[in-house]
Order: sequence, then C-alpha cells, then structure tokens
Amino acid sequence: MLDDVESMIVEAVSESAQVICLQELFASPYPCQSEDHRNFDFAEPIDGPSVQRMQKLAAEHAVVIVVPIFEQRAPGVYHNTAVVVDADGSVAGVYRKMHIPDDPLFYEKFYFAPGDLGFKPVTTRYAKLGVGVCWDQWFPEAARLFSLAGAEILLYPTAIGWIHSEKEEFGAGQQDAWQTAMRAHAIANGVWLGAPNRVGIEGEIEFWGSSFVASPRGEVVGKAGHSGDHLLCVDCSLGEIDLVRTHWPFLRDRRIDAYQGLLKRWID
Repeated sequence: MLDDVESMIVEAVSESAQVICLQELFASPYPCQSEDHRNFDFAEPIDGPSVQRMQKLAAEHAVVIVVPIFEQRAPGVYHNTAVVVDADGSVAGVYRKMHIPDDPLFYEKFYFAPGDLGFKPVTTRYAKLGVGVCWDQWFPEAARLFSLAGAEILLYPTAIGWIHSEKEEFGAGQQDAWQTAMRAHAIANGVWLGAPNRVGIEGEIEFWGSSFVASPRGEVVGKAGHSGDHLLCVDCSLGEIDLVRTHWPFLRDRRIDAYQGLLKRWID
C-alpha cells in the first residue's frame, strides 16, 4: 500500500498538487468489521513507518500530506488519527478522531479511544486545514469549530461504504446523504471541503469511493469514481472564501447569544 500511495503522490506532484489527503487508515485493511484483538497489530506510533515515509515524500516534493493512521499512543491506548505532514517534512499537527461510531461492521469503539485534541486547524505552507476523520463529517458542530478557528479547507479522510445486505434498498440514499451533509458544511461555513474515501470490497463492506471536493458554495467541483484507484486533483482558490462569506454572511448573522442549548444532550 505504501508503494502504491507513493506512486500516486508522485503523479499528483506532476499535476501541481500542493495538499494531498489520503483515505482513512490508508495503510491497512479496515480493521473494525469485527472485534478481534489481532487487528491491533495494524497500529503504529505517530513516528512509525507510514508517517516517516510520507515525511520523506513531503520534503522531497514540497507537498503537504494528510496521513491517516491507526495510532498506538501507549500500551492499551489507540486512536484513529490523522497526521498532517508539512511541505518540509515536519509534522505540522495531529488530529485524533473525536466521534467514534459503533455500528454493525463499524465497531470502532472496540479499537479507538475518543480524540482529546479538539477541533484545531493545522497551519501548513499552503493552507490552514481543518482535518476530521470519517464519522466526524456528519457533525456540523465540528465543521463550525474548525471554520471559526480559521480553517480554509476541511478534509475528511473516510472509510464509508455499503453493507451488502443493505445496498439495494438503502444504498443510493446513504451515499447521497453522505455527500449532502458535507456540501452543507462547505456552504454554511464558506470553506473548501475534500472527502477522500476508500474503495473496494473488504469482507462484508463495499467501500463506495466517490471521493469529492466541494467549493465554498457547495458545488461539487471534482468527483472520483466509486470503484478502482483514483487521483482527484482540484484547484482551490482560497480567495473564494471571503467572496462567498460576504455574499452569504452566515458567520456575521450567527446569534451567539442564543445557542446555549447546544451544550446539552437534549432539551426537554
């Protein structure tokens, strides 16, 4: 997998890519379809082989690479983590997945502790990145906090797909909801957004690919196929952010004096 990714990064560089985001847990099979202690063997520390190799590539080609890994933080403490490697090969920042699902074939709570670093954008050579991971992409609160802290591009490395028994009945609606939720984040916050997703069949899941980039207006300006390897390169003009926000002034008109209920689980 590392060899394949390296060749695709070199190809992306030839297309003038500056910020490259890999898919969730990119270097291994998706381990969470079962609760199996042997799958902890896929984990590695932040300074492990996957990140080290991406650091070398980033420095060699002067690109930013978002590297999602199965992190072993300490004995018995594991996270679903995205490491942001800057264009000089240094680690610019780390994000640990905050929202951890526990659904059929997505038994992530067995493996991952919730993140403890909050929703803090990472400043890189080319842009300020708000990096979430997969399940985080459904929560408008996370996108808002990244954006309020200055994120210019939201990135959500993803592993989402169809369960074979559900695809025929629910598959189209599930995929549409996935894209719609993130397009709404781009619109509501006036930011660019990218979601690179896994592809292929692993066990009982068919990861649906369809990686895409949305503009601050919510337009899908680039989309990959639902199967097979794809390299998706899109021009993101950061100057569009101020233009969109001054025409759609959602941030200006927020009633920050009236949102106390957002800190409650439920309002009776």
